[in-house]
Amino acid sequence: MSDRRILLIIGGGIAAYKCLDLIRQLRRSGSSVTPIMTRAGQDFVSPLSVSALAEQQVRQHLFDPGEESQMDHIQLSRQADILVVAPATADLLAKMAHGMADDLASTVLLATDKPVLAAPSMNVRMWLHPTTQRNMQTLRDDGIHFVGPNEGDMACGETGPGRMAEPVEIYDAIQRLCCPQGLAGQRVLITSGPTWERVDPMRVFANRSSGRQGTEIALALIAHGAQVTFVTGPASVEPPAGAEIVRVETAEEMLHAVERALPVDAALFAAAVADWKMQFVAKQKIKKTSGQPPVIQLVENPDILRAVASRSTGRPKLVIGFAAETDNVVKNAITKRHNKGCDWIIANDVSEESGILGGSENQPIIITAEGEEHWPRMSKAEFARQLAERIAEALQVP
Repeated sequence: MSDRRILLIIGGGIAAYKCLDLIRQLRRSGSSVTPIMTRAGQDFVSPLSVSALAEQQVRQHLFDPGEESQMDHIQLSRQADILVVAPATADLLAKMAHGMADDLASTVLLATDKPVLAAPSMNVRMWLHPTTQRNMQTLRDDGIHFVGPNEGDMACGETGPGRMAEPVEIYDAIQRLCCPQGLAGQRVLITSGPTWERVDPMRVFANRSSGRQGTEIALALIAHGAQVTFVTGPASVEPPAGAEIVRVETAEEMLHAVERALPVDAALFAAAVADWKMQFVAKQKIKKTSGQPPVIQLVENPDILRAVASRSTGRPKLVIGFAAETDNVVKNAITKRHNKGCDWIIANDVSEESGILGGSENQPIIITAEGEEHWPRMSKAEFARQLAERIAEALQVP
């Protein structure tokens, strides 16, 4: 979803508050969101809140001299990759079905040549009314896409179909319409974030991995249609919407979660797994004793990447490891690929001056059996997008 341009039309329904979460998910994926609010929509959610989350001005008026100086309603309808109507009220659906254009939202919808996704939201009787159902059939015949509505309790106290789809459902529907589905039907496993190894009830061994790169890769693969299982340590970045999330803390817990997720078509090991753990975890907080530091005995953690790459049965078609290095980056990455038995290694210089560990950019080196590829420095979201395309090619999915 990186760099996708979403024109979000917020109608006047109680479910309008859900659009705040939808905007946050879209922005986190790298998409831009241009919001339009109907007059009624402003009665349910504040334009200031919408503008703050979207980081763009809310468009409200059809006849605004500043906005209309260059036929703004035409530009808005053509510059977006997709138009999303949420909530799509009975009134908005009726306007769309009959070609009415008496405000900015309905005019933009009539002027667009881009895909339109609507998330209906209304009282159950309004949804089941023959007029609404006729309008829905007209819009389907016109090529309008829909997500929902769901069944459940409503703000009016009634129960039945008419609830707007949840933000994650709308997000998934946007992805399916906006992004190539080159990995449709493929199952992918991703590990991400740091692991924490317990020292005592208070302390852990940890590292500075944010989990950002793993999350971006997962979002890019989901956008290509992959079914993603996302095994994450205690990361500071939110996990990706649309993935099956498995939360772990230690390396051993991560290994068990990975084994339960198999078999998969591809596995990417982006987690910064601790190499060592305590031989014996103290049951009580370790105290200072006579100024002497405690004696800590370490043992090696399981090697998750090697365990999966060396499987004789059930090995993924493509196994990708990551090498976070501070010196001799290429040499160490080549050695790691050989020792682990994986297909690719993605090497990164994580020395402090690079700013990559915990940052928003990456400068990857891809190590394969054919050699090394030095990619330019780019955002982690852009790298994830390009990597997802490369994975689709490697799996030979049309």
